[in-house]
Amino acid sequence: MDEFKTSAKGTKSGASGSGAIPQSPRPLDGTQILPWQNDKSAATDVELPKRIDAIVRSDSYRLAMEDPAFLDREDVRGPRLEVDYLKPELLLRQHGIEGTVVVFGSTRICDPDAARRNLDALRDAVNGHTDLSSVLRLRAAERIVENARFYEIARDFGREVGRSNRAHRQQSLVIMTGSGPGIMEAANRGAFDVGAPSVGLNISLPHEQEPNPYVTPELCFRVHYFGIRKLHFLLRAKALVVFPGGFGTFDELFETLTLVQTRKIKPLPIVLVGEEFWRRAIDFDFLIDEGLVDPEDRKLFWFAETGRQIWEGILNWHREAGAPLFPPSSTKDRHI
Repeated sequence: MDEFKTSAKGTKSGASGSGAIPQSPRPLDGTQILPWQNDKSAATDVELPKRIDAIVRSDSYRLAMEDPAFLDREDVRGPRLEVDYLKPELLLRQHGIEGTVVVFGSTRICDPDAARRNLDALRDAVNGHTDLSSVLRLRAAERIVENARFYEIARDFGREVGRSNRAHRQQSLVIMTGSGPGIMEAANRGAFDVGAPSVGLNISLPHEQEPNPYVTPELCFRVHYFGIRKLHFLLRAKALVVFPGGFGTFDELFETLTLVQTRKIKPLPIVLVGEEFWRRAIDFDFLIDEGLVDPEDRKLFWFAETGRQIWEGILNWHREAGAPLFPPSSTKDRHI
């Protein structure tokens, strides 16, 4: 052993001689033929290639990451949940997204021009029919035309947040939506109008919906689990803005209210847009009168009517809380 050490120490790397240290112990371009590269057994066993082919084509031989059937097994749900969370999380970090303003609302409330075109087309299709189904469809289309003003409010709000993002480069505060149509599209579109980035979290559904075209491409994600999507909605949330909507909108609103009410997460601004709609859709005072929620829970949210009013309310809330959005504040202490 001592003799080897002496010999090795006295020889430069790559030098020839019995004590030389090779530059690469296993060079990829080595000239020595390896045993499995020169197998002659096929010449004596004509069935051998078929057996090898059967083996390499077997599902068991496929790499786990390249085996959709394996990854879709119930037993592998844990790893699927992990990577479903990790991909958006790591890419959001990579792009420096520190805070989000989350916008929820109906996928059915479209821009005013489209709403009017849809109504005109439906009137032509119904063509004077007075059956109950036709009447209800027309009434709903007429309401969508009236509610299309919320699309413009959401778009204007997206511009407000986008302009602030561009004015405070040290703070990456962006709009985040479910990347779908309707109100979500409007909020992403507002940010797009002013050249600001925005995030979209699409969900995998049996009937897939395409992301709206205004989400920043490198910040648009598709996740499989609703739970993971909800987690990402709140991890960086600096505010929640909720426009009129249906079951999905109510789900996200009440889940966030519950998390704040139970102190599971720190309070954050929750803004309900369109007081007339919300007071008719949900009788909050009735819930208080019945003793089902505490009077102080009514302070968990407020109403607003315009994009500017929403944004000023959020900024004021954070200032009053002693953690103004600009300069940046940390979100590391919010735990979901």
